[in-house]
Amino acid sequence: MTEMMKEKKTQIPEFSNVSILNCIDLSSPDVQSTVSLLRQVCLDSGFFYVINHGIDKEFMDEVFSQSKRFFNLPNEDKMKLLRNKKNRGYAPLFDQSLDPANQMHGDYKEGYYIGVEVSEDHSDAQKPFYGPNRWPSEDMLPKWRETMEKYFQGALDVAKSISRLLALALGLNVDFFCQPGILGKSIATLKLLHYEDQISEPANGIFGAGAHSDFGLITLLATDDNYGLQICKDKDAKPQIWEYVPPLKGAFIVNIGDMLERWSNCFFRSTLHRVLGNGQERYSIAFFVELNHDCVVECLPTCQSEKNPPKFTPIKYEDYLLQRYKDTHVDLNTYK
Repeated sequence: MTEMMKEKKTQIPEFSNVSILNCIDLSSPDVQSTVSLLRQVCLDSGFFYVINHGIDKEFMDEVFSQSKRFFNLPNEDKMKLLRNKKNRGYAPLFDQSLDPANQMHGDYKEGYYIGVEVSEDHSDAQKPFYGPNRWPSEDMLPKWRETMEKYFQGALDVAKSISRLLALALGLNVDFFCQPGILGKSIATLKLLHYEDQISEPANGIFGAGAHSDFGLITLLATDDNYGLQICKDKDAKPQIWEYVPPLKGAFIVNIGDMLERWSNCFFRSTLHRVLGNGQERYSIAFFVELNHDCVVECLPTCQSEKNPPKFTPIKYEDYLLQRYKDTHVDLNTYK
């Protein structure tokens, strides 16, 4: 355990479990060892840190600063940028309910969605999740759009580097996931997140974010210094055991999504996780690596055998993602 983690551990309740994740170093010249470690962590928990990813600390701090500036705006200004049917823009408190069966209201968080910028007159703008982003005016938040667009591209570059390692870990060609038909026109989404200074009460259905697994290929999460993220390595255990994931300055917390679990025929794990509020404001930035609209995902031959036949039928990604958003988000008509 690093000194940083030892210091952080004292900030959470003594009764809480802490999960120490492995680090994947993107600058390591020993690709074979990196791939071997990555394969093991994807079999174990599906969560890992990524360090030396190429996005410098100063710029990351600026992204967090700009995020806070938006969430500090008056509510009426934020609501003018309410997310649209393409899921771009502001998501108010309780807009999402990730574990509706066990939540009283919804997630005690607010967010802001940013996707691939596509002009209204572009043919791709007709697709779900594609179109122009909703941006605060330059007068309201100078350099906000510039900062977020730069971060979006940087996070996408990091995601593609990780996807190459994942491909090797699955016995595939290194650029399997970077093919034009898979991540060439990704529905990748950046979501800024703000959790209020509220204390979660799991027994009463009150969570910062309800228990869930992510939808897509992988997620890159940057967090501030406050604890909140928990993982459950065995979702079928009774009772479930939840472990805090310590923040690690300058690193991404990366996790496998449901689609990669499906693609790998459950060889890699998409792990249940949630966020608990501890009475402190908390900010994080999630980058969801989604696939092309028309990408059809079916269990990889390298992950099948006579004793392990395909567990899933092929599915078109656009259809899958639309259903997941419908199941977890408030209908926009609610805000009218």
